[in-house]
Amino acid sequence: MRYIRYAFWALLAIVLIALALANRAPVTLQLLPADLALLVGFSLSFTVPVFVLFFGGIIMGLLVGFVWEWMRESKQRSEARKNSRENTHLKREVDRLKVDKAKQEGDEVLALLDGPRRA
Repeated sequence: MRYIRYAFWALLAIVLIALALANRAPVTLQLLPADLALLVGFSLSFTVPVFVLFFGGIIMGLLVGFVWEWMRESKQRSEARKNSRENTHLKREVDRLKVDKAKQEGDEVLALLDGPRRA
């Protein structure tokens, strides 16, 4: 399985390098359209190779997707934290009840053995 993963990454690298080499022509990227730039009085433009725009778009898409997914899963993360706290509380309560039961029965050895365990 490891070799298949390495082969996939190598193939992806070859494709991306071929894409970059085939699209080296410079293009001008403008922040605002020309008419709006005149109205605002601010114009910013860059001259970069086309493959930089391709790769930049891919990276921006991944970042937006990661942030979107992180925000979407916030409800599940908070529910998991709540369940974890409740689980810890219930384990402590069960340990305390075991000790109380052993003390009521009068067996101190069992009370010590069944006492709260800390890992």
